[in-house]
Amino acid sequence: MGKLGNGYGSEFHLLRYLELDRVSLNSAIQTTTGSDDVEWLPGPPDALNPGKLREWKGLNFLSHDVPLQTVWRKIWPSTGNPPNWDSVGRIQIGGQWQWLLVEAKAHGGEVASSCSASSQHSRAQIAATLAATKQALGVSPERDWLKGYYQYCNRLAVLNFLQEQNVPAHLLFIYFIGDKSGSGRNCPQTKTDWHDTLERQRKHVGVPNNHPLQERVHTLFLSIQAPVA
Repeated sequence: MGKLGNGYGSEFHLLRYLELDRVSLNSAIQTTTGSDDVEWLPGPPDALNPGKLREWKGLNFLSHDVPLQTVWRKIWPSTGNPPNWDSVGRIQIGGQWQWLLVEAKAHGGEVASSCSASSQHSRAQIAATLAATKQALGVSPERDWLKGYYQYCNRLAVLNFLQEQNVPAHLLFIYFIGDKSGSGRNCPQTKTDWHDTLERQRKHVGVPNNHPLQERVHTLFLSIQAPVA
């Protein structure tokens, strides 16, 4: 998630829901994920801005699990910019609480991304983890997950890692409808408007329709018109 926009952008709209209409947001998530309840994890405190919260990065929401962190550091760089989560929560399914990792988008330009790791070692480490994820999901090794839609791919890698470590988790991609950020950005005004952008991503990434994580990856189209509490 980038800089917070004043009345526009995925971060603004997600925060607006969380602060002003969490009931509607939770209801939509429950319907999408088939869960019975939703709870949200406050972000970690920002040491440079007292009273403010930061985004969760990588697996630091599981910092208490030292063995898990040790394994994670073996397959992902401990320096640079790890996956940043727009929000982290938990959903209850069948009486079990499971992690919910949220990625939100408000315009087509936010979907495209490429790996920017400058260290050769870090890039090789990321590439190896993405390759292992592709193998686990039945994706052709020729698919380039470092370029084009890297952010989407590294989110799948995190989810796959948690699955392998027996940590129940889900990925939720929220695509906002109706943003008006201007600046020439392609802001979908209907669910259909997202189709071409997401279809290009699907074809590039190459994840088959039936893969081991399909029941843990969810898509939610959400109007920006959150009622004011």
